[in-house]
Amino acid sequence: RQRQMCIRDREWFIPGQGQGQRPPAGAQAPAQQPAQQRPPAAAAQGQQQQRPAAGQRPPAPVLAMVDVPEVNRLSAAFNQVREELERRRARLNEDLQREQGRWREEQQALAAARATLPPETLRERERALQDRISAAQGVFRDRNRALEAAGQAGLQQIERALGAVITQVAQSRGINFVVPRQLVIYNEPGFDITDEVAAQLNRVLRTVNLPPEGQMPAPQAEPAAGQRPAGAQPAAPPAAQPRTGQPAAPRN
Repeated sequence: RQRQMCIRDREWFIPGQGQGQRPPAGAQAPAQQPAQQRPPAAAAQGQQQQRPAAGQRPPAPVLAMVDVPEVNRLSAAFNQVREELERRRARLNEDLQREQGRWREEQQALAAARATLPPETLRERERALQDRISAAQGVFRDRNRALEAAGQAGLQQIERALGAVITQVAQSRGINFVVPRQLVIYNEPGFDITDEVAAQLNRVLRTVNLPPEGQMPAPQAEPAAGQRPAGAQPAAPPAAQPRTGQPAAPRN
């Protein structure tokens, strides 16, 4: 099955503050296939999160929003990953169809020879064919797993870069609270930093290093507590949910 790649809405993003609030309960669980995306986690890799001391009032919020699906649509790296995975998926499907055609031909040949071959010879050939089919199916399953893992590895690289870019843009403009556009019902145009984030992401990340076709990506070390890179657990996006209420103001 074809998978769309995306990063699903997961957390609100507060640069330099504690872990973001999660969207309201009842949000749709991620689908198995690659739809819409999630904003990066609360801090870029290596940035220590700070919580207010007990009794200390949080700072006054300075808000902005980012349309992460739109950022990905404009992202050269995201489109590179998507196109490469589509090519690999197409080759996998072509190889599978050719192999299935050979299996059918051999099965038809055995059926035609059933009246002339000794029963023991026929059983041996049928067992040999079944063994080849089982072995080939295992190879195709491994290739499919490697394809999915390569896509997830590519998305993780993009999410880490996107988390760092959002933090950089927000801090440069004195913003301390960033939310995904999909959660916003109404806003004045000046709150949207999507275009600036998309442009900066293309400056810092044009391409993504994917493992060779058929190979699993190298495992990555688990980051220390408080230093988790943005997007450490990307998931295939859920189906897009309908939005209600007054639409958000268009971006400038």
